[in-house]
Amino acid sequence: MNCLQNLPRWSPSPSRSGFGCPRHVKPPPPPPCFLRITGAVDSADRPRSLALKAVSGSTPSTEMSSSEVEEEKSEEYSSTMTEAMGAVLTYRHELGMNYNFIRPDLIVGSCLQTPKDVDKLRAIGVKTIFCLQQDPDLEYFGVDIKAIRDYAETCDDIRHLRAQIRDFDPFDLRMRLPAVVSKLYKAINRNGGVTYIHCTAGLGRAPAVALAYMFWVQGYKLGEAHRLLQSKRSCFPKVYAIKSATADIFTGFKKKPISLTWQGYNSSIVEVSGLDIGWGERLPLQFDEEQGLWKLTRELPEGDYEYKYIVDGEWTCNKQELLTSPNKDGHVNNYIKVLGDDRSSAGAALRNRLNADDPDLTRDERLQIRQYLEAYLDEE
Repeated sequence: MNCLQNLPRWSPSPSRSGFGCPRHVKPPPPPPCFLRITGAVDSADRPRSLALKAVSGSTPSTEMSSSEVEEEKSEEYSSTMTEAMGAVLTYRHELGMNYNFIRPDLIVGSCLQTPKDVDKLRAIGVKTIFCLQQDPDLEYFGVDIKAIRDYAETCDDIRHLRAQIRDFDPFDLRMRLPAVVSKLYKAINRNGGVTYIHCTAGLGRAPAVALAYMFWVQGYKLGEAHRLLQSKRSCFPKVYAIKSATADIFTGFKKKPISLTWQGYNSSIVEVSGLDIGWGERLPLQFDEEQGLWKLTRELPEGDYEYKYIVDGEWTCNKQELLTSPNKDGHVNNYIKVLGDDRSSAGAALRNRLNADDPDLTRDERLQIRQYLEAYLDEE
């Protein structure tokens, strides 16, 4: 599998379960194991993910063997991952843990499934297991995280840590990276040896965290680290999220209010999807009777955001707002650029440099990042 970083802009299409086709009325299905509740502006205020459903299909689970159930769950998870990530990705949970050494001291892989996997990692010199999964991820595949962590506690040569990131959510990845990499950095300094970073499949969140660590701490240029990662493990880390998180550290996590409008007295429900909430969720617009406009005001960090309107169930674009070029399926999205107050400032120049194709950090900038990671307050 090749890196698809240069894939054209992804907008859900008719062939993808009805996501985002301008004239397709079927709403996008949520991922098979996650449902997020919308409404809060700040990501820190959003409710945690919820377990959603078991495996679909015509055969009752009581009539299926455990291996068949796992295979069907893997197929559904892989399908959802492909939809959400914009790249063809496959995960087979029933085949057990899989991983690759990215460096002699750094491994990226899939989730541990039983306490026995702890011993497998101990045998190859792993000192820190760094889990990025949320509880619904674990519940979907029936992973007993407590049993795994309890067993790791009995071993004096390995530590199991968790730093949760939402699956299939590049905005949450961006906002969580500083806290997560801070925890990883401190653990590596404390424990030494080999570090095992994993999410569920080891194809999105885990390689992204490893990539950020290599870029921020280990001295790699971002493109150099990305090429090394891809040469060792076929995966799809969201590079733009890492670039944005890097700029956030230097320029501050400033937010700017943005306003979206839709004109139409004849509409009964107007929503928007995309922005910072992803394509699987929707935010409602409120109707202003005096102006005859549906309105949404939201605060967003600096960056580029794509979105689409859903008007009475139909996905569509607002032609009065900025539009992307057609993607490979011929579909377009609206988009908005959120910029700082002073576009000629040093912070704006830094963000532009970091958003280039192959950004690098100066020695002083890496020192600043290390100091930032060291000073970051630990999560519980």
